[in-house]
Amino acid sequence: MILTRLGYAARGVLYLLIGIVALQIAFGSGGEADKSGAIRIVAEQPFGVVVLWIMTVGLAALTVWQARETLSGRGRTRDRIESALRALFYALLVVSLLGLLLRGKPAASTDSQSQDATKALLDLPGGQVLVGIAALGLVALGAHWIHEGWTKKFMKDMTGGGETVRRLGQAGYIARGVIAIAAGVLVGQAAITYDAGKAVGIDGALKSLADTPAGPWLLAAVAMGLVLFAMYCVAEARWHRA
Repeated sequence: MILTRLGYAARGVLYLLIGIVALQIAFGSGGEADKSGAIRIVAEQPFGVVVLWIMTVGLAALTVWQARETLSGRGRTRDRIESALRALFYALLVVSLLGLLLRGKPAASTDSQSQDATKALLDLPGGQVLVGIAALGLVALGAHWIHEGWTKKFMKDMTGGGETVRRLGQAGYIARGVIAIAAGVLVGQAAITYDAGKAVGIDGALKSLADTPAGPWLLAAVAMGLVLFAMYCVAEARWHRA
């Protein structure tokens, strides 16, 4: 399906921009390394609005396709849950894009979204436990992505591409796993300290990597992984089962 393949290419654009901004941060520049920051970068370019509309159509097609995979009844329960999560993720991106295109409303950063969600959970009875469960979920997701990358299981839905595409996907999945684990650790700190301000999204998780003993070099390595994942997304647009 052409529109679905367009959606994979659009996802690649977002990850490419996130990776580039993260590389700039690693080497001393500022910026917001998440999907909202990437959307703003596209919007600021010549014909940026046209590009954003094309991306919106493609991501909407991805949302519908993943929702159909969830409801089709085919495949394992785990695969259907993953499809549902992807559908939700793409739907949120579409909502952010439409908010900018139709109302001029900038997309909220993933950090602020994470903090708002954490605060809402903390205000509930047993909120710290709920946030702790969310943190464990992020860590588990990160571990799953690293496992997918290491074992190359992500290639099961690809109809071609060869070893080069496998290597790109490996680097990308492992990089995304590291980011999810970093975010999970920080959300866990928010649960322990009862402080929603400690929760982060992609941007905060990436910047936290620069504070590790490996310093900015770890952030740079993960950023390069995101750039390579962007290239894998382009390969998905060509060879992913649709």
